[in-house]
Amino acid sequence: MDTILVVDDEPNYLIVLSELLKEEGFEVLTAQRGEEGLRIVEETDLDLVITDMRMPGMDGVELLQAIKSYNANLPVIMITAFGEVEKAVIAMKAGAYNYLVKPFNNEELIVNIRKAIEHYSLLRENLRLRDEARVRYGFASIIGKNARMQEIYRLIEKVAPTPASVLITGESGTGKELVARAIHVNSPREKGPFISVNCAALPETLLESELFGHERGAFTGATSLRKGRFELADSGTLFLDEIGDIALSLQSKLLRVLQERSFERVGGDRSINVDVRIITATNRELKSDVEEGRFREDLYYRLNVLHIHMPPLRERADDIPMLAEHFINKFAKMLNKPDLRISGEALRYLVGLPWAGNVRELENTIERAAILCSGDLIKSEDVHPDTVSSKEETYWTPDVDFEEFLPANLPLPEVLSGVEERMVKRALEDADYVQTRAAEALGITKSLLQYKMKKYNLQKK
Repeated sequence: MDTILVVDDEPNYLIVLSELLKEEGFEVLTAQRGEEGLRIVEETDLDLVITDMRMPGMDGVELLQAIKSYNANLPVIMITAFGEVEKAVIAMKAGAYNYLVKPFNNEELIVNIRKAIEHYSLLRENLRLRDEARVRYGFASIIGKNARMQEIYRLIEKVAPTPASVLITGESGTGKELVARAIHVNSPREKGPFISVNCAALPETLLESELFGHERGAFTGATSLRKGRFELADSGTLFLDEIGDIALSLQSKLLRVLQERSFERVGGDRSINVDVRIITATNRELKSDVEEGRFREDLYYRLNVLHIHMPPLRERADDIPMLAEHFINKFAKMLNKPDLRISGEALRYLVGLPWAGNVRELENTIERAAILCSGDLIKSEDVHPDTVSSKEETYWTPDVDFEEFLPANLPLPEVLSGVEERMVKRALEDADYVQTRAAEALGITKSLLQYKMKKYNLQKK
């Protein structure tokens, strides 16, 4: 039930108006003085204030100003006599939602009340969603105590208040979009839109239309005018994911937008000005693409004003317990399993995995385990991710004396790299370099196999 405060120094008027509003389904509070009305505003969750303009002591305009200082969004409807219209205009400038001149009919009053309450409800919902976004995409969403993650937090704090373009690099699944959103919600543009585009998901012609929009008849199928993402992101942030995959011809148009802050829609000739902050991300080595002519050098330096690199999960294994706990809490709520937890054995198992899919793969693994586990305890057998082969695993045992095969005085990294290289090479040869089969034999994903092939330069001769 919506709650309305009516402030008027005439008792009879308060009684009549209060009964009318109660018949319309509202909860009504009343006050005969402005000071009393302000106290109720400060103590009660209201949806609307209706106040007379002329009252002894604190008059209607003074009450309005005090209300706006306390809650700038709470709507106030002013009631004024015919000769006080000029003062009512002053009240409108001070933030009143509307004013009604006595005598007014009841229908006019109720229409204004419902519009004011609906407007306030939308404002509060927008604020709630913004607060939710701030929690979801602010620093709380980027989990990590690792030293490299702490440095990323400091970079976000420094760059967020500025208009600088940011390039975020890192493997797939490391949380690049979360960083982009954290920059946005901690910036002066947080009230503006955050628009995200995956540049790798669309062919060149469709991506151009997606970014810049098109005029009606610009190409076959363009039956109406369509605004592009640059227009939709005006006054906010545009996040271009997988920026390294866009074609050279489109790179030149993107460079012009960054330089001039204007563009034309596809098929149009009118320049459209926009105020947009650009944040980009890629899992490619853009510097190498520049050297090999696949990415424009001038665009690269325009985008790379500040660089944030997201480390892969295998290089921040100390964050895995914290991340696992975060995802367990998330899916406990989603699946209505309030007592969901993970065993120490399962957690130790997770920490020892290579996580080729990074944080995204860990999240998927926890979600699957939360769904499939018996009861509320996630055990080690519930958290076997895609990186682990479903076939029976083989472990070292105390009976295997492998030290006799190792040369003396070799550093541990060299031993591990040597063993890994030989195992990968043998699996590839046994599988005739069919990568899917080799990865399955090793118990790792195809993408992780490709990473190790590149690391040890293991290509089919």
